[in-house]
Amino acid sequence: MRVLDTDVCVEILRGNEGVVARRRQLHGEVVSTWITAAELCYGAAKSRAPAANTALVREFLTTVRLVGIDLPAAERFGELKSTLEGKGQRLADADLLIASITLVHGARLVTGNVRHYERIAGLATEDWIRARP
Repeated sequence: MRVLDTDVCVEILRGNEGVVARRRQLHGEVVSTWITAAELCYGAAKSRAPAANTALVREFLTTVRLVGIDLPAAERFGELKSTLEGKGQRLADADLLIASITLVHGARLVTGNVRHYERIAGLATEDWIRARP
């Protein structure tokens, strides 16, 4: 399973041909999170064309299953946040939630922010934005 991070979803919405092609080539399950859905809705609402962009986001979100936070992901979030803060390596809660959900599903996070997520032990990542297919 691949979990699409917000930045990858934005690239799909913008029509980035490389990212769209990677999505089409993948035969395994591709999901995203409710956190990413919320971030996309926020981005659409604050854009110059909120109605059109909200409609585009809604249409896109019908193409992926959205997974959410459950107790195992919440526990993983707590552990990760505590560990990273203890090391002085804070991450935004939204990113930690996305990582926690990805980890408990045994999935791979598809993101352009691979270096951002490297500090999370055991999190498998894949870059569809900067890496060549």
